[in-house]
Amino acid sequence: MDLYILGAVVLLLILYIVITMLRLRKAVTNLTQEDFINGYRKAQLIDVREPKEFEAGHILGARNIPYSQFRQRYKEIRADKPVYLYDQNGGKSARAALFLKKKEYTQLFHLQGGFRTWTGKVRSK
Repeated sequence: MDLYILGAVVLLLILYIVITMLRLRKAVTNLTQEDFINGYRKAQLIDVREPKEFEAGHILGARNIPYSQFRQRYKEIRADKPVYLYDQNGGKSARAALFLKKKEYTQLFHLQGGFRTWTGKVRSK
């Protein structure tokens, strides 16, 4: 009996992951660093990391809207302009993109690999 429950839990977990990945593909365009660089200067560049991480170093021109505050502050982002999102690894910015998609934002882009893989211009204190 316990084996059946464990199997069901694993199956549900796999199903959840697959559905989330499919939703993410529809919500946001994953960009390589090169593609990200080619477009972010004409868009709103949003860093969803926490303020301490942002202050330690961020992509030049980025605005910090931490993921922990995203639901309260998302209206600071214009819906009529492209939105380029990033975080440290890519997980939180992907969830932020899904949230914005639900709020009818349409031009959403995400830095593949996050800031961790960024080799472009950086500003730090």
